[in-house]
Amino acid sequence: MTTTHNLRINGERLWGSLIEMARVGGTPRGGCNRQTLTPEDRQGRLLFKRWCEEAGMSVRVDRLGSMFARFEGRENLAPIVIGSHLDTQPTGGKFDGVLGVLAGLEAVRCLRESGYTPRRPIEIVNWTNEEGCRFTPVMMGSSVFAGVFPLELALTARDAQGAILADELAKMELTCDAPMGGREIAAYLELHIEQGPILEDGGYDIGFVSGGQGHKWYDVELSGYEQRAGTTPMPVRRDALVGAAYLISEIRRIGLDFAPLGVATVGFIQARPNSRNVIPGEVLMSVDLRHPDGDCLAAMHEAFVAALEATRDRFQLDGKQNCVSEHAPVSFDARLLDVVRRISGDLGLRGRDIISGAGHDAFHLARISPTAMIFTPCRGGVSHNESEDITREWATNGATVLLRTALELAETL
Repeated sequence: MTTTHNLRINGERLWGSLIEMARVGGTPRGGCNRQTLTPEDRQGRLLFKRWCEEAGMSVRVDRLGSMFARFEGRENLAPIVIGSHLDTQPTGGKFDGVLGVLAGLEAVRCLRESGYTPRRPIEIVNWTNEEGCRFTPVMMGSSVFAGVFPLELALTARDAQGAILADELAKMELTCDAPMGGREIAAYLELHIEQGPILEDGGYDIGFVSGGQGHKWYDVELSGYEQRAGTTPMPVRRDALVGAAYLISEIRRIGLDFAPLGVATVGFIQARPNSRNVIPGEVLMSVDLRHPDGDCLAAMHEAFVAALEATRDRFQLDGKQNCVSEHAPVSFDARLLDVVRRISGDLGLRGRDIISGAGHDAFHLARISPTAMIFTPCRGGVSHNESEDITREWATNGATVLLRTALELAETL
């Protein structure tokens, strides 16, 4: 493979691209607000497209807005795809998702500068609506591409203000004519910050992601009876908020019962009428259960259903739950992971196997192609926060492993 096995990422240029992209939708506290299909997202997409074309790639966009930048290979074969996302949370950081996209771009830049053309094409993809903070479901672009979620439902999704995704996509002024999935991918690779503290705490340079947690997300509604706070005796109250407090405690217990790999979270709660002088008659809340073992995740579900039933009985409430999103645990391709481990060792990087606690586009791509993920450490494990941070060295190391892995797969698969 000539001397291409010695290629390294231009870390200074990669870092410069990350910082320049972070200015798009930059927040006063140093983070990013580049939500899906907003003017800031459009600006970021145009910048990415320009960079890709300057690196000798052609760019196409599918019907949901996911962008595919292609660097042609010596042969017309199924590509090696490198991907992640450029959209962010409302108070997101500079690196979540963005590192994976721009590291792929930097890999192609290095290849082009070396004068080397790999056997297989390499494509860099920016998936639409990975974060899911504006439209649901999360990881929308990759889920539709992989056939997990119907395109028609995605296009009719509405945000909190009632805006329809298809209408917002039209404002991006993109030519959305690339195939919506249904094509062969030789391998899919995704580089991402860990979004947790394990790698940094252990002094590791790199993480080999062996799989990802399955999850079940629920919307829960508890209904009691609204009455005056000052005149209703305690024994006869049907206080939905008190019931919710009990249920939240039980959900925490479920997480602890399935620790250390299982986690359980209530991240959203809304009491109605939300008045100081009225006993709450209704509570809406979310429940998030996760575990990397399918049987354990099913057991967590049963424990949650039992806790909800106990809450209804104990506090004389009506209550219901609706599972709004679920994904089975994911195992990534063992052969690809072996390549990542070997290349990391050749570079002198200290790594370890790790399970992803967060969802990623790679979870959907694993359904349709051999897939591997690479993690870099992140400071304090902080993510989805404006203070999210990594070092230039971590970014360079992860992107170099990504480059060499993609190149080896492009030649040998």
